[in-house]
This record gives sequence, structure tokens and C-alpha cells, in this order.
Amino acid sequence: MATSPSRHGFTPSLGFASIPLSIILFLIAAALPSLASAATFQKAEGIIGAIQQYIIGKDESLVEVARRFDVGYYSIINANLGIDPFVPKPGTIVTIPTEWIVPRVQSDPDIVVNLAEYRLYLFPQGKFGAVFTFPLGIGDEGAETPLGTYTVIQKITSPSWHVPDSIRHEVPGLPSIVPPGPSNPLGTHALRLSRANILIHGTNRPWGIGRRSSHGCLRLYPEDIATLFELAHIGMSVVVVYQPFKICVRDGKVLIEVHRCRENEPTVGQALKRLYDEGLLAKTDFSKLVRAMLEKKGVPVEVSLAQ
Repeated sequence: MATSPSRHGFTPSLGFASIPLSIILFLIAAALPSLASAATFQKAEGIIGAIQQYIIGKDESLVEVARRFDVGYYSIINANLGIDPFVPKPGTIVTIPTEWIVPRVQSDPDIVVNLAEYRLYLFPQGKFGAVFTFPLGIGDEGAETPLGTYTVIQKITSPSWHVPDSIRHEVPGLPSIVPPGPSNPLGTHALRLSRANILIHGTNRPWGIGRRSSHGCLRLYPEDIATLFELAHIGMSVVVVYQPFKICVRDGKVLIEVHRCRENEPTVGQALKRLYDEGLLAKTDFSKLVRAMLEKKGVPVEVSLAQ
């Protein structure tokens, strides 16, 4: 049986050539009318962690296993489709999705939040140093966490929750201020961002991590917010993005990580366009790519042509 890790810090196959060129060009064109206007991404080879296996014990749920290995709800569900998340059969071998392609952005922020994968990446020493990563609860439908670039402007220990009027209308009887303690949904620590009313904070409901579970803030497991709080400092830059698929090259192999989303599902055409932009199209096995885009397991999958 696998042991529980520490919080994450890390220093039929059909060849593409056999697919008609007209189909390839059609899919690329459908993704973007003009390839000349394609965005330019910085090159990155960042992939961290490693996939693990775990044997389910008696009375264990995937929710409990997810927290033990510091992954979120949807991440462990999508990596183990077909397994009951609440009453899995004891002895079942499950995949622990603890390998990630680091999101790419056009700047070098200290923190990157990728809403599509419910995950935060911290670069306390810059892009060439150690990478820390934590699962997140994000804004629910109608209260989505806003995309954008922000700054950490305040660190708060034992925060009080100043309940927004909109939430008090939804939940009559809530006080205007909830003091620190077990009933406070902000948990033990919080980082205030430069966007009004957006915090990165803990939670008193850890089962909401890896789901849409907030009114726009970003929630972490209690043990993770404590770690992040120690590593973060005022002035750190935070970029919130939505990247439902990510691509990298490792040891000459092309890998793609695709996430299952409620909306804006990634398409094969979009992936082909990205591969074209990065000069990887000729190295890609089309059937492997299609399978990865359909399965959306949320873990890096190798899609290279056989050599």
C-alpha cells in the first residue's frame, strides 16, 4: 500500500502520417482562422511529480484518499472513472494523479492558478527553482473566480469572515461577521489579493477542495494553506488562468494533460493548433491525441509517434 506523501514540492496506434492531410488542415483551421495570429508561448519542459497507485482499504472513500495524497475531488474521480468515489471496493487499485504539467503563462508570476484543473502552483524562487502545488476549491457557477493578474496585498492569521450582503441574502440568519473558529469558512489563514473580495484561504469543509465550492475565493486544505502562508509574501504576483489542456516535451516525448470541464471543453482542433505552434505536430500520433482529448483523465499522457 502506498504511503502518504508530504505536501508537494518538486525540484490501436495510428501514425499521424496516415491521417489525410485535408482532415488535419481542416481541424487546425477550425481552431483558428489565421495561424499567423497565433499567440506565442514561452517554451517550457516543466513536468513535476509522478503517478502513484494505491490500494483501497476497508471503509475508505476516494475523498479521503484524495486528501491524503493532496489532490482534489474531481482530479481523483477523473483519474479513476468507473470506481464509486464514496464506497469503493476494498482492495481496488486506484490511480493517484500526482503528476502535472506546469501551466505556461507569458509572464513569470510567483503564483499561477489554473481554474480548469482546480490547482495552484507556487514558484517561491522563480521559474527555475522549486515548484509547490496545491489543489483548490474555486468559485461556483454564477460566482466564478475571475481570471486576471493580481498581487498579494495582505496576509491574515485567524481571519474573520465579513459576510458579503449577497451571501446573507442567500443564507438568512448569517451574522455580518463570523469570528475565527471552526465555523469560519476562511479557515486559519488567508492571503488577500488586489481584486476586491478575492482571497486565497483555508476551509472548514475540506471535502470541497477540487470542486466548485466557493463564492469566488480560492480554498485550500487546512494543511496546505498553512504551508502556502509561510512561503508567500506580500507583493507576490498571482495569475489566474483557464487552461483545460497543457502540453510539454520530456525526453523527446510529447505529453498532453487534458481536464474535464463544465464549459469550454477543449477540442482536438485546439490541441492540433497548439502542437503546430510549438513545432510538435509532426511528432504527434493523431489517434493517441484524440484518445487523450476524449478520455480527459487529467494526467499527462504521452502522444508521440512510435520511434
